[in-house]
Amino acid sequence: MQISTALLRAVPGAFILNSGIGKLGIDEESAAGLQQMAANGVPMVENMTPAQFGKFLSYGEIAVGASLLLPFVPTRIAGAALTTFASGLVSNYFSIESMTEDDGIRPSQDGIPVAKDTWLAAIGISLMLIGGSKKTKKTKKK
Repeated sequence: MQISTALLRAVPGAFILNSGIGKLGIDEESAAGLQQMAANGVPMVENMTPAQFGKFLSYGEIAVGASLLLPFVPTRIAGAALTTFASGLVSNYFSIESMTEDDGIRPSQDGIPVAKDTWLAAIGISLMLIGGSKKTKKTKKK
């Protein structure tokens, strides 16, 4: 694995893994608040109880973070996990009117902390592209 790929995996991987570990045993009130916000972008999470959502979110973040950090997980797979995770976050950003300016794209003051999740999506897509490229050795003609 190249150092550039390792960095693209390690930095968001450590951040997301830490976030997931921090949510282990989350109380129902906090889980309900996160669930309510997540439902803006991913409506199906409303079908879960807050306790189920808290576990789902925590275990999901741990799985995504670990997939990025473990070198034996193929880069394309780790990138797909990150892209999927980030897509849910970006979906929230675009679903909540107060997150963007009147143009619906640029972040408002409330949206700046969430708009950064677009970087995670870009990293995930980059990892999928890196993982999909096949490097072939040129053979010498005799």
